[in-house]
Amino acid sequence: MSGELRPVSGILPFSLAAQKANHIIIVPLENAQEASFNKASNILAAKNILQICSHLHGRELLTNYHAEFTKLKYPVLPDLSEVFGQAHAKRALEICAAGKHSLLMIGPPGIGKTMLASRLISLLPLLSDEKALELAAIHSIRGHSLKLSTWKFPPFRRPHHTASSIALVGGGNPPQPGEISLAHHGVLFLDELPEFDRRALEALREPLESGNVTISRAAKQIEFPANFQLVAAMNPCPCGHLGSQINPCICTTQQIQRYRKKLSAPFLDRIDICIEVNPLPKNYLLQKNKEESSENVRNRVKKAQIKQLKRFGRLNHNLSGELLEISSNLLNKDQKILQNFLEKFQLSVRAYHQILRIARTIADLSESEKIKNSHLMEALSYRFFKN
Repeated sequence: MSGELRPVSGILPFSLAAQKANHIIIVPLENAQEASFNKASNILAAKNILQICSHLHGRELLTNYHAEFTKLKYPVLPDLSEVFGQAHAKRALEICAAGKHSLLMIGPPGIGKTMLASRLISLLPLLSDEKALELAAIHSIRGHSLKLSTWKFPPFRRPHHTASSIALVGGGNPPQPGEISLAHHGVLFLDELPEFDRRALEALREPLESGNVTISRAAKQIEFPANFQLVAAMNPCPCGHLGSQINPCICTTQQIQRYRKKLSAPFLDRIDICIEVNPLPKNYLLQKNKEESSENVRNRVKKAQIKQLKRFGRLNHNLSGELLEISSNLLNKDQKILQNFLEKFQLSVRAYHQILRIARTIADLSESEKIKNSHLMEALSYRFFKN
């Protein structure tokens, strides 16, 4: 009743639409900073209705609101150097970061799968202004507070395994974006993957390929962007000790099969890289080996991504079959190796493209224009568990 303007959710999409239509937008003062994320000059901020009336009658004009954008620097993130050993897994993380490939890590409890996954975000470059605005608009719709100091950093979302399909992909009335949209241009980490509801995981299949999700209701249909990078972790069996020489596995064959069948073949087929994470040698922690920092790896990732964007304007994960064939240039002997591998394990066309995309990313990290035999063989090694 006082005429005070209260902040609302989803102001950034309104600001973007007003800028596109070349209109001036008047927003509550508390929403002004969020509305100015697009660095537009058409934003006026008011505290109450009286200020708006005074502005419209020309008595006391509102001034354009400009947020103070400062140079962004990487915050203190979990660093890759804090993870001891696991060179194979770290290499897989680097490849995933460079080409935006999805990853599944399998290993016993306490082996470092979650530590590795949480450090992927420190290997990714900052988002461009366009991508950061898309992400900021999604979070604005959900009513999340946005900060100028962190708005260009890729998101890292880690929903609990009790999350429903609506929580993951979005829904409700009115429809709201889910975790896969909140992870747009970032990482969605699913720990204890088989513990998630199977229907929720199946709902991820289409967004993993299309990069968006369509939510249909009786009154309306809304499409949210969901171009996320999936990283998942799981135990090899219900007790977690399958293959361990220290802690014997107590699971029966039927229990192991039932546990792994929680993940459907079509869902697994959409995961690019599967690796096994093994325990470290007993004396490794006492050797005090110097581990490589996230900054060093991030620099290599950034160079590889620049090469990919210059080549086709997109990262390797999003290469179509036609563009993939143009960029692969396999030698005859390597083509035969790949063909024999596909026939032996009866892999799909999707798997064939996945292998080529991963090999292309490995070649980019090696600053090689052509995919060499070593690149292809390394790409084939990341088919653990799915073959």
